[in-house]
Amino acid sequence: MENKVLKNTESVCPKCLKRITAQRIKKGDEVYLRKECPEHGTFKVLVWKGNPKYEDWPLEKIPITPSICQTEIEQGCPYDCGLCPDHRQETCCVLLEITTACNLYCPVCFAQAQEGKREDPDLQEISRWYDKLKEPGFIYNIQISGGEPTIRDDLPEIIKMGHEKGYPYIQLNTNGLRLGKEPSFVKKLKEAGLNSVFLQFDGTNDEIYRKIRGKPLLDIKKAAIENCAREGLGVVLVPTLVPGVNLDNIGEIISFAIEHMPGVRGVHFQPISYFGRYPESPPEDRITIPEILRALEKQTSGMIKAENFAPPAAENSYCSFQGNFILTEEGVLKSIKSQVTGKCCSPPVNAQEAVQKSRAFVARQWVAPEDGSPNGFCGCAKGGEELSIGVINTESLDIFLNQARYYTLAISGMAFQDAWTLDLERLRDCKVHVFSPDNKLIPFCAYNLTDMNGESLYRK
Repeated sequence: MENKVLKNTESVCPKCLKRITAQRIKKGDEVYLRKECPEHGTFKVLVWKGNPKYEDWPLEKIPITPSICQTEIEQGCPYDCGLCPDHRQETCCVLLEITTACNLYCPVCFAQAQEGKREDPDLQEISRWYDKLKEPGFIYNIQISGGEPTIRDDLPEIIKMGHEKGYPYIQLNTNGLRLGKEPSFVKKLKEAGLNSVFLQFDGTNDEIYRKIRGKPLLDIKKAAIENCAREGLGVVLVPTLVPGVNLDNIGEIISFAIEHMPGVRGVHFQPISYFGRYPESPPEDRITIPEILRALEKQTSGMIKAENFAPPAAENSYCSFQGNFILTEEGVLKSIKSQVTGKCCSPPVNAQEAVQKSRAFVARQWVAPEDGSPNGFCGCAKGGEELSIGVINTESLDIFLNQARYYTLAISGMAFQDAWTLDLERLRDCKVHVFSPDNKLIPFCAYNLTDMNGESLYRK
């Protein structure tokens, strides 16, 4: 079977991180990124496998230049992030890394977090971060990250400060250990105004945690979810998918999420990317977006279908997928699908409008309802495979909206790029940025990029 060149692009050499030319190559139903470094040879890695077809997936978009660019173009992408004028999207979510320390030593860790404490930014420094981020004139969603941010006793103060500075949505990225052990700490976080918990949740059995995190953690994860639900904190389950470890656990993760609604607001799958710290397995061993979509359909016995998902409007189409579902009183998820998809005859998606909608959706969907759980189900989602927002009649609209407020589940995933898969066209469309120690916004995949020897491009 012959290789077909789909497009020429640029990437980096996994050994030296120098920018090199690359090609997207299709062979059968598989798409590869192939590139050649004059010094270190040829590299070829799988980036897409099977249906939906690679060519049928993307949305047409109208890019924008960020409002404030803090870095001049000198060396070119990916070396001038900050952001530079070549970037094609505004920021949606900013990660603030408030510590490099952690209370775990996971075999898989993009931040290479270490046990033990290093010097962390103080509250005064973090206050300056919040002020600096407001300079463009609009407010980003904030994710507090690390290391493990809950090891800081002043975390509630950091959250409260962010709200006082005008940030309406603040999310915590955590392994959940302290949240599971200290209900009083969860209460303090809620009182400080924490909106949502982005919880590391790799599966529904402890063998998975032993392989990915180094120890059994399922019980503490469950306790964290229960403590968050008790305080009215929405939880997003975040499984890191590792080949041969938990790809076959996707259906059970969805079942677990359903059982813990409405406290659990979403599931966000992240196939492993080989940067930071990762197991000694071939980095060519990949889980691609279409494989996750097909696994969702197969492992839920067709309750969730691959066709229920769409490419993102805010970031590059090949970076992620998303779908929204409502729970019926029979315990079945039904797709909620807008009639406007951005495909076929629809006009191109405006990148600026898309990122604004993305910020609003996350702030709305991933937050638990403030007024507790409703009494029972409305039954408006019975029957049928799909609900279309544009065709709900007026009589049922109020009931539908009430049901949707409590019993909707957002299922999504993001395929981060590493030194093997990095496609600079995708990187320029990134909407998830890390606020670096030198006060610049760095696309997540660039900030965490490491070569084959573990040397980082930005993270020092």
